[in-house]
Amino acid sequence: MHTLWGIISSPIKYGWRLMTFIREFMLNTLVILVIIFVVGLSLQARNTTPGKGALVVDLTGTVVDKPAMNNKFRQLSRKFLNTSSNPLQEQSLFDVVNILRQAKNDTAITGLILSLKDFNWADQASLHYIGKVLHEFRESGKPIYAVGDTYTQEQYFLASYADKIYLTPQGLVDIRGIATNTIYYKTFLEKLKIHSHIFRVGTYKSAVEPFLRDNMSEDAREADSRWIGQLWQNYLATAASNRKITPKKFFPCTQQLLDGRRAAQGNHAQFALNNKWVDELASRSVIEDTLAKVFGVNKYDKLFNGISMYDYQPVMPLQQGGKIAVIFANGVIIDGAEKTGAVGGDTIADQIRDARLNPDIKAIVFRVNSPGGSVTASEVIRSELSATRAAGKPVVVSMGGVAASGGYWVSTPANYIIASESTLTGSIGIFGLIHTVESSLDSIGLHTDGVSTSPLADVSITKTLPSEFSQIMQMNVENGYSSFINLVAESRNKTPEEVDKIGQGHVWIGSDAAKNGLVDQLGDFDDAVRKAAELAQLQEYQIHWYRAEPGLLDLLLTQASASVYAVMPILMQSWLPAPVSQVVDRLKIDSGLGVNWNDPQNRYAFCVSCAQMMNSRGCVGGYSGYIAA
Repeated sequence: MHTLWGIISSPIKYGWRLMTFIREFMLNTLVILVIIFVVGLSLQARNTTPGKGALVVDLTGTVVDKPAMNNKFRQLSRKFLNTSSNPLQEQSLFDVVNILRQAKNDTAITGLILSLKDFNWADQASLHYIGKVLHEFRESGKPIYAVGDTYTQEQYFLASYADKIYLTPQGLVDIRGIATNTIYYKTFLEKLKIHSHIFRVGTYKSAVEPFLRDNMSEDAREADSRWIGQLWQNYLATAASNRKITPKKFFPCTQQLLDGRRAAQGNHAQFALNNKWVDELASRSVIEDTLAKVFGVNKYDKLFNGISMYDYQPVMPLQQGGKIAVIFANGVIIDGAEKTGAVGGDTIADQIRDARLNPDIKAIVFRVNSPGGSVTASEVIRSELSATRAAGKPVVVSMGGVAASGGYWVSTPANYIIASESTLTGSIGIFGLIHTVESSLDSIGLHTDGVSTSPLADVSITKTLPSEFSQIMQMNVENGYSSFINLVAESRNKTPEEVDKIGQGHVWIGSDAAKNGLVDQLGDFDDAVRKAAELAQLQEYQIHWYRAEPGLLDLLLTQASASVYAVMPILMQSWLPAPVSQVVDRLKIDSGLGVNWNDPQNRYAFCVSCAQMMNSRGCVGGYSGYIAA
């Protein structure tokens, strides 16, 4: 009996000890993190610029309108967990701008140092907005220096605003131009015997082309060539103007670029100097000595006096006057609640409704940076904005890098639309996509059969689509397009026929959108806020940001997971079993490490794949098909 009891109780005893250990370990870890957080806050509260010195703009990761995790805990992790160089970390565009503007007026800040080696990406509209503020700083009489071993195209754009650009002797300025590339699946799917059923309206609605063709259509090529060409000209015009040379001199033809590098004997740094991309080639130590002479020497580390932008404490402006709400539509538009990197139709509609019913809020600036997504979610947002305007509160849309398709649908109720010259907008069109695998299954001996009360009930990815259902899908898409152009026609004081001519899925850059009457003004976020104040007749106003602030536990757990992931070698990640790797992927997204869908390389690919992930109400049943704008 004792032996039997021992056999039974032993696993229970050791299991209980294991659970106790895990519980104590987790609680102790949480307590340690809380202590680090509190101590860090106290240290940070005392952290000020050591005398007068430079603000070091050491941007890290990507700059977006609304980061996946907007918190101050990252500042502590830079000191305690060494996670500052994460290339996929997201930064708030508006936080960056506010820091730069505060530094401009701060007598303790005597200049800027642009150290951009860890800056990964921002859309061109955001780059222009940051550049505008850098120009303001420079015009205030304070110098700007850019330092780097290499400069990517995005990094160099910001560096071009500096009074002086330094490059190390073995460095590189990597300016090439802009290109788009898409993978086409037609033959691949045919070999797998997968049938793609496409339903669309719009000659230029090219998001579905990869499933129809093995190369780009001439219509899509013409449209894409136009907008990337204009983006590139915008880039050249600004960078060349900052360097006080002509765009042709700044970036000559390819042969001249080759000849220039050949003359420099393949030395990229020397070529950059010869081509006036940089002002001086110098080693890091020489650059540091020069900066120390300008900004003084810090007695603690013997380097120049300076403070990182992440340690620089922003000061909240004096809050007075009526409130202007800023609500973000940042990412692909999905049904339901907001998810990381996506615009939840219900979440945004609730925020708009809250602003509409709040008597202290006098106007809304709706910041749109979205390639579109679910038609139904877009309509939920649009209708709530329309109700706000009908209630007498002005709505001003501020377009970011992209406000296309569903991103334009949600913009239609605005009193006024402001886009950047580099905004991609329009894409007024609707499409649907369903994949069926009956031939694939047939080739390996699998078959589906059954009975149904009507052809419309017999829809499955394992069967050929009933023609009746295909007709309904096409009618649904055509009705959606008709609704789209009518919404645009009503909001832009045009006829449906006029909108159809500039619609058809055509993507327009901001300057062309203004010419076509799709936006009211070219400008940036500042212009949108001023317009909202004007329409609401506010002499004084304050900004009320609608962005979720996580609680302490969220900050601790998210940052801990991000830190673990940051130090985990990629090879080890590949060894993780599927369930664990999925958790890690989830943590990557929750901690701001996920894919940046605002990047042009990913923007349109996500338009095609998003609905498979979002289970849109545009889907019929549970098969792999959807309708998106």
